[in-house]
Amino acid sequence: MVIRESGRAAGMRTALVAATAAAVAGLLTGCGGSGSSGAAVTSADQAVNSSDALSADPLTAVRSAADITGRSGYVQDTSTLETLSAAKRITLRGTAQYDYSTRLGRMEVTIPPGEGSTGELTEVFAPGVVYMQNSGAKGVPAGKWVEVNVQELADGNLVSSGATDPATAANALRGAQTAALVDSRTVNGVVLKHYQGTLDLTQAANATGGGAGTGLSLAARTFTVKKVPYQVWLDPKGRIQEIQEVFTFSKVAGSTAAKDQVVVTSTSEFADYGTPVTVSLPSSKDVFTAK
Repeated sequence: MVIRESGRAAGMRTALVAATAAAVAGLLTGCGGSGSSGAAVTSADQAVNSSDALSADPLTAVRSAADITGRSGYVQDTSTLETLSAAKRITLRGTAQYDYSTRLGRMEVTIPPGEGSTGELTEVFAPGVVYMQNSGAKGVPAGKWVEVNVQELADGNLVSSGATDPATAANALRGAQTAALVDSRTVNGVVLKHYQGTLDLTQAANATGGGAGTGLSLAARTFTVKKVPYQVWLDPKGRIQEIQEVFTFSKVAGSTAAKDQVVVTSTSEFADYGTPVTVSLPSSKDVFTAK
């Protein structure tokens, strides 16, 4: 599938995320994780939302994880995005924080050397809109942000900024089609259940709704493998501790050849449930508009 964007969105995103464009967005416009479950789980985390509990049914447990995680109020995570094509492998790492009460989040992605840009990519996101700032971007004044409507991004911003934000990663699980309990492990005294299966992004979009659902809907049309593989580790409350999702697209329109496929593995570890974070949208005077 060839992914096309509006001129404004494509131009701004190229300037902002040149490194990511080479790894992900550039391939998109041209057209695994560790499984360690090493999140910093503590017994204090379990005190939040005492009425929540992990369902004995694997599919129910996975589909309910987004709602239960959201009831914690706040979450922080560390993420890894690995992009693999026939020609190249690129790994991007980032951190994020999300406030479920305001539905605002912030991500910072480290751009590796030699990927066409420098510095950190910072993103503030709300349902349906993202603000991007890159200290190494060309054509954008230092300290300024660029506003992009999610509908202008072919994948709904699921991976094109170099990371999957925690709310979107969780919301995708609403579209779980299959779920199997693989094993369990104990981390800092807390037992985590490990599930795996496939999910459908269209179903996830319908179950999520609103601006957040719009991004998932766009992604559903973009990725060529419709049964998206996932793995997730849930705590006794049913909250996400680690999640991995694997997305595939073709960089050549209509091609099914292995050499044209690009596989993006997104892995996030959630932590610090309920610890307040402060996220605000950039002020209008700090938003750059191309002439």
